[in-house]
Amino acid sequence: MLHNGSMVEYEYRVLSFGRETRRGDIRRELTEHAEYGHWELHRTRIYIGGVTRTWLRRRIIRARRAS
Repeated sequence: MLHNGSMVEYEYRVLSFGRETRRGDIRRELTEHAEYGHWELHRTRIYIGGVTRTWLRRRIIRARRAS
């Protein structure tokens, strides 16, 4: 994705939840990361055995030096 002539960079965080974790608890955790950490949902995978792994990302904003 291009933004003002440069590539947008993201940082990622991976969260893992065991099969015993309820969906409501997962939703609450993801909501907290989104609201307070400005993370957005990038990908979610549910693996054989019931482990849920979720990738979150947020934009890296670089400050430009004043000329």
